[in-house]
Amino acid sequence: MAADGHYPEYWEADVVLRDGATAHLRPISPDDAPAMQHFHMQQSENSIYLRFFTYKSSLSNKELKRFTEVDHRDRVAFVVTRGTDILGIGRYDRLDDPTEAEVAFNVSDAHQGRGLGSILLEHLAAAARENGISRFSAEVLPENRKMITVFAEAGYEVQRRFDDGVVMLEFNIDPTEKSRAVMESREHRAEARSVAGLLSPSSVAVIGASREWGTVGYSFLEHIIDGGYTGDVYAVNPEAFELAGMISFASIGEVPGPVELAVIAVPYDQVASVVDQCGVAGVKGLLVATAGFADDGAEGLARQRALVHRARAYGMRVVGPASLGLVNTHPEVRLNASMAPALPAAGALGLFSQSAAIGVLLYAAAGRRGLGLSSFVSAGNRADISGNDAMQYWEDDPSTRAVGLYLESVGNPRKFSRIARRLAKTKPVIVAKSDVMGLQLPPGHAVRTTQAPSGALNAMLRQSGVIRVETTAQLVDIAQILVSQPLPAGPALAVFSNSLALGKVVADAAAAQSLDVRRLVTDIDLDTGQSIALPVLRAAVLDALSDDEVHSAVVALLPAPGLTVEAIADCLRDCAETANKPLVASFAGILDPAVQSDGLLASPRNPLAAADGDAAVPSQRGVPCYAGPGAAVAALGAVVTYARWRSRDSGGFHEPADIDSDAASAVLQQALLRVDGDGLTRLDGAESATLLGHYGISLLPAVRFATA
Repeated sequence: MAADGHYPEYWEADVVLRDGATAHLRPISPDDAPAMQHFHMQQSENSIYLRFFTYKSSLSNKELKRFTEVDHRDRVAFVVTRGTDILGIGRYDRLDDPTEAEVAFNVSDAHQGRGLGSILLEHLAAAARENGISRFSAEVLPENRKMITVFAEAGYEVQRRFDDGVVMLEFNIDPTEKSRAVMESREHRAEARSVAGLLSPSSVAVIGASREWGTVGYSFLEHIIDGGYTGDVYAVNPEAFELAGMISFASIGEVPGPVELAVIAVPYDQVASVVDQCGVAGVKGLLVATAGFADDGAEGLARQRALVHRARAYGMRVVGPASLGLVNTHPEVRLNASMAPALPAAGALGLFSQSAAIGVLLYAAAGRRGLGLSSFVSAGNRADISGNDAMQYWEDDPSTRAVGLYLESVGNPRKFSRIARRLAKTKPVIVAKSDVMGLQLPPGHAVRTTQAPSGALNAMLRQSGVIRVETTAQLVDIAQILVSQPLPAGPALAVFSNSLALGKVVADAAAAQSLDVRRLVTDIDLDTGQSIALPVLRAAVLDALSDDEVHSAVVALLPAPGLTVEAIADCLRDCAETANKPLVASFAGILDPAVQSDGLLASPRNPLAAADGDAAVPSQRGVPCYAGPGAAVAALGAVVTYARWRSRDSGGFHEPADIDSDAASAVLQQALLRVDGDGLTRLDGAESATLLGHYGISLLPAVRFATA
């Protein structure tokens, strides 16, 4: 709870607006009086009238003092700022009834429609609940439809009445299921749009572009151009007149057109200055490739925080520092703002990585397996853009069918699990994460470390429907199935092999994955030549997959004379597409390194086709192939487990009749009056029993013993 008169710094927050830009929200202070006067004088006569019910060209000194000097308990006010400018103001004043407060807003004419009113209401309600207020009221002129809409769409149960020419609004500010859904929806739209702006910019400037081969600036500029980027590209380097066949500009301010994404590849000590220049020039987002922030301990971390704060003050979001880059393979964008030498094939997999080194491994592994990407985000030190932001974007992205993330830390587990659970309901989420990172953060990651046991993270991921893996190899093993095959309807499996021993090995591995082997066919004869063997294989597989009691198939084969891996994979792909059931293959004993036996094989030139008949969900054609049957069965088992989670009844929330939440709240309110200087208090045994009793939980009597 905020101490009376003490500025509550913990109420400050960087917020993402409806259009994806950022701003800073903080409690108001007396120093804001000049900015507030400027804000007021920029407003239209109509906006001033709607706020004050009369027109006043300027605020008096007395009014400025009243509006900017608050106690942060009975009188609270927030401002949303960008740089030194105020974009919106929201406040509440406690009424005679200590549980009720009157609330009011004033949003800049130039920034209306960006969700500022909703953001201010959310933060005011949170502060009010903290200060023991449970109801808001507001007086609004009937013609102020925008403000009435803010209250109506917030998800609260708003009561209205018309009194003396004014609409009186009253509502309880305790979170409801609807208000939580509204807040999550607003957050989702804003964060998804901010990432979309980074991945689909209309123009890119490389600041620190160089003609020296092998430098970061040279590579980024070359890769953007060679990738066929469809937007405008600008090179910025004060020491070069021409770069990559185009005019180079001395600074971002000299670029003739608007810049939506700036790639910063300048020396470490120049980054802060370049960020300011980008903000003044109106750049929308930053990709900071420069490293070094994490190498200087606490001072480097402080500079990293200052970089993000400076960028957000201008409304810019930041990818990095130490980012490997951004990739978007959509044909209308073709952005390869990364260190990867070539734009990957278009596909249905979205990839996110925190570590640049692991990002390289993950990117390369996907390429070797023939996995096309929809987009790729390397967060580097993850100072701003995180896996949560990327998942918000991929949930809406029609080009993405499955999501893979490599995480070194989880900064906000509650938010991560909420977003991941919602995303996993429609698109599978695969997470690779090191077990040791719960207690030790990687350099540059300024997030909380968890005190929970290592098993807690696994439980959180499992309950969220996330497929947890240990390595990047396992991630792409599973991704091969998810981007190319329909989800299995159950665990029933058919196993095919041209070796009895190999077939039994696969069956045993399937049982270990809780798969139910319904058919085991080990007499497939492939020694009869391609013209005879392939039709036999096709007939056997189709016969099994046509059985409603069989949900998927594993085909594990030893080499056969006259049959190529590609020919067999082509046959199996047709079987899977005909039956519309998942099929994976293992080609054991392929010793020739020139033969690719791990990945999506038999993919035609156009890898994106709706093989499962749903044009809204892209599918990469091909059959998932593995060098060993163990990897094939393990990957399929993980997909079956995910499909089972996704299809289960998740139930609904039900509050038993014997729960008295108001009485429980009263117990907690009394306990809060005893909070000490560290913000802590304890419930004694009687209070704990009373509190639990209000939730229908009875305790057995407890007796303390003094001796063994």
